[in-house]
Amino acid sequence: RLQVQQSGGVSLRYAGMVDCMRQIATTEGPGALWKGLAPALLRQVSYTSLALVLYEPIRNAIKPGQDEASFGQRLLAGGTAGALSISVFNPAEVLKTQIQTSVSSRSMRTVMSSVYREGGVISFWAGVGPNVARTFLVNAAELGTYDEAKTRLIPLVGDNACAHIGASGIAGIASACVSTPADVIKTRLMNAAGGKREYSGVLDALVTILRHEGPQSLYKGFVPIVVRKILWCSIFFVSYEKLRSAVGA
Repeated sequence: RLQVQQSGGVSLRYAGMVDCMRQIATTEGPGALWKGLAPALLRQVSYTSLALVLYEPIRNAIKPGQDEASFGQRLLAGGTAGALSISVFNPAEVLKTQIQTSVSSRSMRTVMSSVYREGGVISFWAGVGPNVARTFLVNAAELGTYDEAKTRLIPLVGDNACAHIGASGIAGIASACVSTPADVIKTRLMNAAGGKREYSGVLDALVTILRHEGPQSLYKGFVPIVVRKILWCSIFFVSYEKLRSAVGA
């Protein structure tokens, strides 16, 4: 909601994260804060699973003859794994975005039918360009930074939850910092999928936002994003390490 509202001399509906949450809960009910949960879960489980499967093979493939991958190689491997994965699962992102930005209550089936009816199959890949760019940055920051931070923390505190949580927090902050501008553009483009196109593409969206709303608009929604990223990375990577340990990986 914060990312799709436009500034540039226009009165904004939401003053910030807390005001946005308050207004949504008051006017649409507390349950509205969980809008888009079904496509969000579908997207997260499918795309994240594929990205994790691809990460280590890609990392190992680009470090031939080396005992340890460099930080740059880890970033490249993480970004590539994420970009390939989200290219396949972009439709789930479109559904999630349209449901979450809508004031009215809409089911996933209703949104799916609407997008297909108004724009055809290709509309499910609306915003795929900035989404791939964003996901490359997110996964480079999350997977690559986590891997590097964990490698550096383990000699200091041991291979335990402290190292994993510390590395997760670093990865979450890095992810939010590098991905938010692409996230804003992706959200604007996906919100228009199947309807009137406000922007002709990624470059037009970027130029229009900068011209009419200023550079700061590319970091709309940064606070909730960084909070979500830190929590997500901490829960995800600690659980991931526990599962790897349990299966002897």
